[in-house]
Amino acid sequence: MKKSVLILGWVAMMMVMVSCKNAGNGQLVGVENRQEYVEVVPFGMKIIPLGHFLMGGGEADATYSQTYAAKNVTVQSFWMDETEITNNEYRQFVMWVRDSIAHVLLGDAEVEDENEHYLKYRRGENEGDVIEPKRINWRTPIYWDSDNEEYQAVLENLYSSPAGNERYYHYKAKDLNVKMLNFEYWWTDRRAYRDPEDPEVMGAAYKEFDNNDPSTKDMGMFSNRPTAYNQGKKPFLRKEVVNIYPDTLCWIHDFTYSFNEPLTENYFSHPRYDDYPVVGVSWKQARAFCAWRTQLRNTYLTSRDWAFENEFRLPNEVEWEWAARATPNNPYPWGGPYASTNKGCFLGNFKPERGNYSADGGVQTIIVAHFHPNDWGLYDMAGNVAEWCEDAYNESAYNFAHDLNMVYTYYAKESDPPTLKRKVVRGGSWKDISYYMQNGVRSYCYQDTGKSYIGFRCVQTYLGRNYGDRTTSSNVY
Repeated sequence: MKKSVLILGWVAMMMVMVSCKNAGNGQLVGVENRQEYVEVVPFGMKIIPLGHFLMGGGEADATYSQTYAAKNVTVQSFWMDETEITNNEYRQFVMWVRDSIAHVLLGDAEVEDENEHYLKYRRGENEGDVIEPKRINWRTPIYWDSDNEEYQAVLENLYSSPAGNERYYHYKAKDLNVKMLNFEYWWTDRRAYRDPEDPEVMGAAYKEFDNNDPSTKDMGMFSNRPTAYNQGKKPFLRKEVVNIYPDTLCWIHDFTYSFNEPLTENYFSHPRYDDYPVVGVSWKQARAFCAWRTQLRNTYLTSRDWAFENEFRLPNEVEWEWAARATPNNPYPWGGPYASTNKGCFLGNFKPERGNYSADGGVQTIIVAHFHPNDWGLYDMAGNVAEWCEDAYNESAYNFAHDLNMVYTYYAKESDPPTLKRKVVRGGSWKDISYYMQNGVRSYCYQDTGKSYIGFRCVQTYLGRNYGDRTTSSNVY
C-alpha cells in the first residue's frame, strides 16, 4: 500500500512538472508570471483626462499674425506638473550633474587608496578577468572638505576660484565653474531616419516614397521604411551635450537700462527663491532636464525590478492648451472672460492696467501656486512665466498637422537658420499684457536662448487605457 502511494505521488509530481513545462495544453495562453503593473501617481503631477476640444479660435487676432485658426483636436490622457519647475527642483539637476562630474574626476585620478567612484564587477571567461566600465558608484561619498591636497586639487576644476582656507564659501553653488556642467545624454528620434552609411544625412520621418517598386507600394509595403527590424535602434539615436546651468544674466540681457542686477546674483542661488519658477533655461536645457528626470525615475524602478514608466517630456502644443483650458470655450484657464474678479482682484501674475507691474502683487516672478488652480488642479497656466512646448513654431501648423495628438516637431541643427530654431511658447508671463495669457494665444522663442520670463513644466503620457473623460475624471478604470 505504501509503495502504491509513493508511486501515485511520483506520477502526480511528474504530471505537475509536465503541465508547468507545457502550460496551456498547447493552447495560446500568453506568457505566465508577467509582472503586474499598477499606475503610481507621479509626485507633484495631476492627471489630465483624454478629450476633444476646439483648439485656437480665441478673440480677435490682435497681432494680425494669422496663427489662431480654430481646429478640432483630440488628446490622449497624460500627467502634468501642477506647477512650473522651481529653482530648487532644477537645482537638484544641477547638483546631480556636479556630483557626477566629481565622481568621474576622482575616479579617473585614482587619488584614494581604494577607488570606489566607479562600479566594478567581474565578467569574462577567466576568473581573473575584471571589467571596469565607467559607471558611477553613487554610494561612494564625495568628501568636499577632505584634507587630502591631491583630492582637493582634483575638485578644484569644478570651481571658479581657488579654495584657500575658506572652503565653506568656496563650495557655495554660485561659485561653481558652470562651464563644466555639461549633461550628456542620448535620445531616440523616432520621427527621423538616419542613414547608417552616412549618419550626417537626415531624411523624412519615413522613406517609403523612395521605394520604386510599384507592386510593394500598392500593397502598402515599403522596403525602405525604417523599423526596429531592418535598421535597429542606432540610426535613430541622437547624442546631446548640453550645458545645463541657467543663464543668470538673462535679467539684464532682456531689459536694457533697467536695474535687475540683484536678481542675477540671487534668483537661482538664494534659498529665498527656492519655490519660484526657474528661468533663464533654454528649450534645449528643458529637454535635457526631462531626459535626466526620466533616467532618475526609471533607474530607481529597475533597481527594484519594477516595470519602467513613460518618459518625462515637454508638453506638445495641443496638450498644453487642453490642460490650460479645463473649462471649455473660455479664454483664460480660470474659466471666466476677464483677468480679474468682480472685486478687482487679479487672477494671475502679468502686466495689468496700463503697465502697473505691481498691481497683481508681484513686480517680477512670484512664488509658484500663489493663485488658485484651474479645474484640473494646475497652477499658473497663465502668467508668472511663459512655458516651453515641444513643438517647433510654424504659423500654419494648424492647417497641416494631424488632429489626433497634434504636434509639429523639427529638431534644428546649429547650421540651420534662426527661423527653424523657433519653439512654441505658451501662457504669457509677468511682463506680458493679459492678451498673451489667453489659452489659445501662441508665441515663440529660439531654442538655444534662456529668458527671464520663460520656464517650463513636464508631462508624462498615461500608461495603458486612457484615463477618464469629463464625466468620469475622478475614476481610474
